[in-house]
Amino acid sequence: MIEKRIKFDDGKQRLFLNKCINNLKCISLRGLLQFGLKTNYNNLKNYYTERRLIPESLFYDLSHLAKINNKRLKIKIKESNWGQVKGGKINSKNIKTNQTKKI
Repeated sequence: MIEKRIKFDDGKQRLFLNKCINNLKCISLRGLLQFGLKTNYNNLKNYYTERRLIPESLFYDLSHLAKINNKRLKIKIKESNWGQVKGGKINSKNIKTNQTKKI
């Protein structure tokens, strides 16, 4: 099953994870793993640096554990293939510009 992803405004995803860390009284990002989240540390680092969008189930698990009202957050729910579509559009532009340079 492919999950939808949660998109925050720039910089807000890190703030959300920092708030989760503070509310759960964890020392660091790695401390979130002790609550039985179904992800690994490398994925958490990617979410923290905003390299990847947070899966919907992880977002709801974290907001429930940290007692954060997710209705007050400004989020957008994106389809699971959102990043793939975006990357494909960017790549097709690059291919077209490279082909015109060769001629």
